[in-house]
Amino acid sequence: MTDLFGELEAKGFQVEFRSHARAILSVDFPDAAAELVEALASTTIPIEEIIAGGGGEAKGTQRLRRALDGLGWRKMQFVVEKRINGVQSEAQSHEVDHVREFGEQGRIALEIEWNNKDPFYDRDLENYKRLHADGAISVGLIVTRGRSLHDNMRGLVRRFLDERGIDDLGGLVEWGYEPTSRQRKAIQARMDNARNPQTFREAFTAKFVSDKFGEATTHWRKLDDRLRRGVGNPCPLILIGLPDSIVTFGEGKAALEEVERAEAEIDAEEAA
Repeated sequence: MTDLFGELEAKGFQVEFRSHARAILSVDFPDAAAELVEALASTTIPIEEIIAGGGGEAKGTQRLRRALDGLGWRKMQFVVEKRINGVQSEAQSHEVDHVREFGEQGRIALEIEWNNKDPFYDRDLENYKRLHADGAISVGLIVTRGRSLHDNMRGLVRRFLDERGIDDLGGLVEWGYEPTSRQRKAIQARMDNARNPQTFREAFTAKFVSDKFGEATTHWRKLDDRLRRGVGNPCPLILIGLPDSIVTFGEGKAALEEVERAEAEIDAEEAA
């Protein structure tokens, strides 16, 4: 099991265990690590998808969810009831996006926090704490942006602009980026700053990353802050940070369109 997670770490993933989670996984859930590595090791996010963005969940996260779902890690609604003399007095529900059941050994819960507001960590960790205390899960997992991915996001966006020679917002239209009027004004203001004028690439990179992947979003340091405060204790936890190496360059529009067509066909088959 350790060697399997070593494969992820060799690819730059951060892997951290809390409250004996490593021992529990190796003894009670020997197949879980292999499934996680299978789903995570092949995870990639083309830089074009990060630029295009838009509403809803990132396509890279959707692909990871499909991979996990295909391995049996499916959404589950937990309902915990309190009864007095057979009469329900209280009920709480907890929905977890990915749960893997292993018969009598128990269950493992997993949440992906690619780019939510950071209070989502409080929700996930408190859910895990309650579910573990009630015997509903044995281990909780959180997959999120690792340090290298969060810290190097500006470098990744700037590389995209440099490689494609983009020097104005018009050059981003074909890649699916549609700025709001507020974003346009903010970028222009950075370029027009009398004391410290920025080039378009500098201004766009700074504004885009601060808007979309700012410090108040879900990334490793925000998760670590909560763990240091004891949020979620004593539930055994496995924390996995996605590295900057999952961001790929060079696919181009044709390749992305082919991926989108394939994913649309999968969506149609699942809806049928």
